[in-house]
Amino acid sequence: MESIIFYILAGANTTLRIFFVTLIFAIPLGILFAIGKIAGGKIIKGILDIYTWLLRGTPLMLQIFFVFYGIPQLLGIKLDRDLAAYIAFIINYTAYFTEIFRAGILSIEKGQFEASKALGMSYPQTMRRIVIPQAIKRVLPPVGNEFITLIKDTSLVMVIAIPDIMRNTKEIVSREASPETFIIAAVIYLILTYGIVFLFSKTEKRLSYYD
Repeated sequence: MESIIFYILAGANTTLRIFFVTLIFAIPLGILFAIGKIAGGKIIKGILDIYTWLLRGTPLMLQIFFVFYGIPQLLGIKLDRDLAAYIAFIINYTAYFTEIFRAGILSIEKGQFEASKALGMSYPQTMRRIVIPQAIKRVLPPVGNEFITLIKDTSLVMVIAIPDIMRNTKEIVSREASPETFIIAAVIYLILTYGIVFLFSKTEKRLSYYD
């Protein structure tokens, strides 16, 4: 049993790596694209509208397959499995974060924009110093939900043979016919998601002191 647990935990390294790489890129891009959808020109808004519609409207598994199998065939290149997973997750979650942050920015009262303009602040300064910090605070609950979903979605990389928690679990069940392995995997996912819930709960309480 101990060897089974350690083997599944080895897959957790992949899960966490995809999780953090996705967030490092998807959150900043989501904020940038959200601003583009609000303040960009018609062409930029149109491109971003199509992007978010396409990426949120198609399954993540399909996107993983397309990045790993489709793009290499179209461009005549070869993609590493991990790189393909990173690209698919980043472009997918950027689309979701774009809409979340766009809603957060639009929830800020127009009076704050007018007040900052009266103080001589430029639009970028207003966004950076006033609007975005408040928007981030307001969107913490949906962002937290996306974090939890991301942890679970990482299991999809098993379809391109990346050894994550679920792939390692499946290998053990197939080899040793030990269904209790699924319970071990479930406990690991529950621990990971609980850590996210705990972190966001503490963050929300800390930020509420400034209301």
